[in-house]
Amino acid sequence: MTSTTTPSKRTGGRSAAVIHSVRRAVEELVKEKGSERVTVPMIAERAGVNPTSIYRRWGDLPTLINDIATYHLDPDRPLADHGSVRDDLTDWAQGLVTHFRKPVNAALLRGGAGAAGERQSDCLRNRRTEAGLLLARHPESTLTEDEVMDVVVAPIIYRVIFQPWTLDDTTAETVVARLFR
Repeated sequence: MTSTTTPSKRTGGRSAAVIHSVRRAVEELVKEKGSERVTVPMIAERAGVNPTSIYRRWGDLPTLINDIATYHLDPDRPLADHGSVRDDLTDWAQGLVTHFRKPVNAALLRGGAGAAGERQSDCLRNRRTEAGLLLARHPESTLTEDEVMDVVVAPIIYRVIFQPWTLDDTTAETVVARLFR
């Protein structure tokens, strides 16, 4: 009697290991040097991969930085449901503030925004999607995605990029309250 075994599937394999190593290297280097001083060869050396692996997967440094900048704020993460649009938006905005108060995340956002050029960044696209999901839960609300982006997200991102020291525990509640004036 012969028995055959099916090989177990590798969860991620080499490709996943490379992606993880590169992401970690980018985060470490941005934290140490700032996004403007990081290069693909530096990332490759830190990650223990060939620079061609980085270019093959991401194409260029701006695309890589943009990918890493949006990696932490997963657009598929669960969004809190507190029962009111105001509470949901405040909780969501607080999550953005908490995330971007970390210097490495702020640096990655700056690099990702610069990399986007004239295109909409993944970060912006994902925040718009989340705003739409939150508003869809509350059909009684007359708020629009554009209002949420302009009144809640834009001031947070502005502070992250230009005035990071102004992000504090009251920022989320303050910007959301402006929607309801």
